[in-house]
Amino acid sequence: MKFSILFDNFPFDDKLQTLWGFSCLIELKNKKILFDTGSNGRVLLKNAKKMGIDFKDIDIVFISHNHWDHIGGLDTIIEENPRITLIVPNTLSKFLLNDLKKLVKEVIVIDEYFTKFDNNLYSTGILGNTTKEQALVIKENNELFIISGCSHPGINYIEQKVFNTLNRPIKYIIGGFHLMNKTPLEIQKTTKNLKAEYITATHCTGEIAIGMLQIQYQNRFLNGGVGVEIKF
Repeated sequence: MKFSILFDNFPFDDKLQTLWGFSCLIELKNKKILFDTGSNGRVLLKNAKKMGIDFKDIDIVFISHNHWDHIGGLDTIIEENPRITLIVPNTLSKFLLNDLKKLVKEVIVIDEYFTKFDNNLYSTGILGNTTKEQALVIKENNELFIISGCSHPGINYIEQKVFNTLNRPIKYIIGGFHLMNKTPLEIQKTTKNLKAEYITATHCTGEIAIGMLQIQYQNRFLNGGVGVEIKF
């Protein structure tokens, strides 16, 4: 399994452009999944090409929530590859959903229920009371991998929901943890309860929280940033 960050506001590869937002490609044995699309399709496409990634090879696009910095590149993806299956939250505009159904092979709309949408691929269902969001879960070798866009419902809540539902150890979490406006004490209350063996916290996690997680996780903290590639 390989994770490639195509879009992030944190730098890694100086040949790639950073803008606010997040997008990550997950390559499985028989599927390629694009998680979120960042805020700008042209930049997403340029970064992907420089990383040797062809959007025509993508099978599934998974959208975590309806914020501009996670769906901004969706039009570009569809132009490059209309044969994709879209996994989207039911919080998208009904007019957008109707349009998307005309533009791609399949649109699967996720509600509040934990949902298996492909072999070993799950959505947490729509979580949260204010900013509603779904996370992607992959089960491989009896372990769980969680990909989260912003973790608006709370990263601890997302992780616990996944663990309670699938009852498997959590190997890895990657994405935004939305701790950028939290105090160090608030951050500590969140991070000390994380169960994942490895973590990549980026995007809206914030520099203070990332620094604290690096200290807590040591060599089990895997750096994020646009251009990062992580293999398991």
